[in-house]
Amino acid sequence: CIGVGRQGRSDMQQAFYQGLDANARIVAVCDVDSKRMKEAQELLTSLYKKEADKAGTPPDVKQYGDYRELLKHDGLDAVIIVTPDHWHTLPAIDAAKAGKDIYLEKPMTFTVREGQQLIKAVRDNKRIYQLGTQQRSAVYFRKACELVRNGRIGNVHTITVTLPPDKGTGNAEQVPVPENLNYEMWTGPREMKPYAVDRAHPQEGYGRPGWLQNTNYTHGMITGWGAHMNDIAQWGNGTDESGLVEIEATAEFPKRGLFDVHTTFNAEGRYTNGVKLIQETGKGDVKFEGDEGWIFVSRDKLEASNPELLKGKIPADGVHLYESKNHMMNFFECIRSRKDPISTVEIGHRSNSVCLITQIAMKLGRKLNWDPKTERFKDDEEANALLAYKHREPWTIS
Repeated sequence: CIGVGRQGRSDMQQAFYQGLDANARIVAVCDVDSKRMKEAQELLTSLYKKEADKAGTPPDVKQYGDYRELLKHDGLDAVIIVTPDHWHTLPAIDAAKAGKDIYLEKPMTFTVREGQQLIKAVRDNKRIYQLGTQQRSAVYFRKACELVRNGRIGNVHTITVTLPPDKGTGNAEQVPVPENLNYEMWTGPREMKPYAVDRAHPQEGYGRPGWLQNTNYTHGMITGWGAHMNDIAQWGNGTDESGLVEIEATAEFPKRGLFDVHTTFNAEGRYTNGVKLIQETGKGDVKFEGDEGWIFVSRDKLEASNPELLKGKIPADGVHLYESKNHMMNFFECIRSRKDPISTVEIGHRSNSVCLITQIAMKLGRKLNWDPKTERFKDDEEANALLAYKHREPWTIS
């Protein structure tokens, strides 16, 4: 497990419990915060002791402060990467090159260019890759997309995605770097900034980290939750291998101390097939509208303009989407079968690209024309310059 902070501990525990049934064991943890790394190792030790009847002889869980050393661990088959957004790509590429299969938390990469580089590394090295867009393994979302793809609401003309806004103010007070934190490596490829607790993560507990609202390390909710909801829009629209052709957006970027990601926003895009994609501030859900009704889906709700639209089986010759009942278990099963899991590297890249080009439109404040084949903006070099950035040495991608 590379990264065992707030979300990392959650994914680690899920991997532990699913691993009991999949005959998979966690043999190492890695974090640039030695305190969190030690706590993760202690938690795993206690869990393996608690589940001794099922787990058998517990593994000797090793600790690594540098993921590059972890990748050398004898007998390692796969890694789970749950680092801050700006640190997703490099360890995933290095893991692929080291012959390890990869479960990577969303959003997939920080830039479109990084996504292209990660796809190449995964496919060149024949790795199994699962992106942590677990909504694809949730029954409501799969059913909604399957019904839409099979024409239950007629011809789709509009998809509306809502995302919750970020809140709060980041304290910019500069304080000494804690001895347990390798802040240079935590910053990695991004610009080095003076250390403040709200730039990184809390030093007590596992509350929501400040980096989630700082543009040096993330793009905010447009990728944080957009990676989930736009992924469902892509799935339901049948555009996993493509994306938008145009996008325009407006957003508020209020001054809130260290926190400088967008808050409320509104965006409108268009797919090649003419379907309109609306993205706006809301609770976090997706609504598909067609000329014969609508279907709405969120993590706890599936509704339709007419309840009858949700009933009845899909015909044998209809569109039947990939079915996964558990995202982590699907990853483990595919490690053995060598078949692609439900959220492949290509699917993740296309969904993430919708989010990334929307964020660029937010920043530039004008309509942008996108070519999903070349993955570049048409006649707009200012926008194209934002598809990549120069990584800080030595954290570069070769």
